[in-house]
Amino acid sequence: MLQHVLIAAIVAAGFVLVTGPFFIPELHKLKFGQSIREEGPKSHQKKSGTPTMGGIMIILGITLGTLAAAPWTPEVLLAVFIMLGHFVLGFLDDYIKVVKKRNLGLKARQKLAGQILIAVVTMYVATQKLGIDTDIWIPGLDENVSLGALYYPLVLFVLVGTSNAVNLTDGLDGLAAGTVAIAASAFAVVAVLTGHGDLAYLCVAMAAACLAFLRFNAHPAKVFMGDTGSLALGGALAAVGILTHTEILLAVIGFVFVCEALSVIIQVISFQTTGKRVFRMSPIHHHFELGGWSEWKVVTVFWCVGLIASVAGLSLAAH
Repeated sequence: MLQHVLIAAIVAAGFVLVTGPFFIPELHKLKFGQSIREEGPKSHQKKSGTPTMGGIMIILGITLGTLAAAPWTPEVLLAVFIMLGHFVLGFLDDYIKVVKKRNLGLKARQKLAGQILIAVVTMYVATQKLGIDTDIWIPGLDENVSLGALYYPLVLFVLVGTSNAVNLTDGLDGLAAGTVAIAASAFAVVAVLTGHGDLAYLCVAMAAACLAFLRFNAHPAKVFMGDTGSLALGGALAAVGILTHTEILLAVIGFVFVCEALSVIIQVISFQTTGKRVFRMSPIHHHFELGGWSEWKVVTVFWCVGLIASVAGLSLAAH
C-alpha cells in the first residue's frame, strides 16, 4: 500500500508542479484575473488581476493521482464524483466571475441547488448501493448512534457546510491550500484507522496537490485556486468524512474551517439584529489582518491551529 500511496502523492504533486509554469501564464493571457472586493482589506487591492481558477491544476492532479494509484472501489469513485461535482460548480462560479464579469458568480440558490443534487446522489449511492448505514460515530465515546431518516439532512449539511467553509477560508495567500493539506493528511490516517484504506489514496493525493500548489500560491501568490479549487476540496473532505462515518471528527480536524464559517454567520446575524459587528471583518482571518497582523502571520498561525486540531482529531480517532 505504501508504494501506491507514494505514487498517488507523486502524480498529484508532480502534475501541479509541472503544469503550473505553463498554466499560470495562460490564465494571464486569458485575463482570468481575480476581482478584489472594495470593502475588503485595502492591502488586498494590489492582488487585483492575479490569475484565479488555479484549482483546475489541483483537482486534476488529485483525480489523476487517485485514479493512478487507488483501487477503483465504489467508495473511491463516489468520493471522486463528489469532488468533481463541486469542481464543476466552482468552475462555473469562477467562469461567470472572470469571463462574464459578473462579480458575484453563480447565484446562491443556483450553487445550493447544485450542492443539493450532489448530496442526493451521494445519499442514494451510499445507502442503497454501498450499504452504508445511517449511524453516526461519536468520537471519544466510541459509540454509534442511529439517526434514521435524520441522517440524510446531516449528509446534506456536511457537504454544503464543508465545501462552503473551505471556500470562505480561501481568502489569504496559501491559507486554504495549507489548511486543507493538513486536514487531508490527518484524514488519510483516519481512513486507515477506520478500515477505509482505499480513501487514504485520495487524501494523500489531496495533501500532495495542495502542498505543491503552495509553490505558486504562498505569499505573494502568483495564482489563486478560486472557487474551482476551494469548493471541490471542501467537497472531497466532506466525502471522506461521510464515507468513513467520521462526520463529527470532520468538525474537529477542520476546526479552522468551522471557525471561518461561524465567524461569517455570527457577523451576519449580529449586524442584521443589532446593527453591530462582532468582528472587524469576516471571515475571521480578515479580523486579525485588520488588527495589525501581517498576512503571512495570520496564515502561519491558522496553519498551526489546523495542525493542533488535526492532532486532536487523530487522538480521538485512535481511542
